[in-house]
Amino acid sequence: LYLLDGGVLKEITLSSKRVQVLGDGVSAFSKSASGEFVVVRQGRLEELKGREGPLAEEVNSWCLVRPGSKGCLFGRETSGEPSGQEREFWYVSFPAASGAKPKLLAKGGISNPFWSPDGQSLLLLRDVEGASPGLLFSEVHEVFPETGEERRVDRTSQFAAFAPNGDASVFVGASRSKAQPTVILLLRSTQRELTLCEHRASHAAAVCPVFSPDSRRVYFQSDHEGKSALYSVNVELLVEPTAPRSV
Repeated sequence: LYLLDGGVLKEITLSSKRVQVLGDGVSAFSKSASGEFVVVRQGRLEELKGREGPLAEEVNSWCLVRPGSKGCLFGRETSGEPSGQEREFWYVSFPAASGAKPKLLAKGGISNPFWSPDGQSLLLLRDVEGASPGLLFSEVHEVFPETGEERRVDRTSQFAAFAPNGDASVFVGASRSKAQPTVILLLRSTQRELTLCEHRASHAAAVCPVFSPDSRRVYFQSDHEGKSALYSVNVELLVEPTAPRSV
């Protein structure tokens, strides 16, 4: 188990409860398939071990290594825009020794980045304006790092948060609708939505629904009973099981 404890990156061996300190001053981390870590320290994206010097600077406190250890996604603030409304997603490729510079992949009303299981594209939510002024809808988009191409995958019923299953054939989302605060399955092939249950959370973006590695269950968070709690829903009759990915 890997975790942050007061800015200290720790590894805990579950069988023996042995704790090993891997690094300090860390505000975010992501682990590659080869076992190496990329971390954020004091606004700089760095390799925990390896070359000296940052991969990128002026970085938000999150990072996401691409499957296959091809590179790393990170965020930056958008100057002149209210915090939380506009974002920038940047990407730097590996190996760092190649001298690759970060490049902007997407900006605007974007959230919830996930690498596709094969690492070929980045999946995200993008807010787009509807027919009426001020009315926003969420769309699932994918961006291809090598070309910078962005395209729409599907429109959603006001998803505030989402996640793909093990092969990205199905998405689970949390609706921001006040009238219908629900957890929803979106089938990618048919572009059809199925309602699983209500989440009734005070902040839909904090519901953070995710699939289990085998796609048999959905987990989400809600505070509708007065304090935050985790819930699960069995979806194996609705979603084809997937094999857990090795990471």
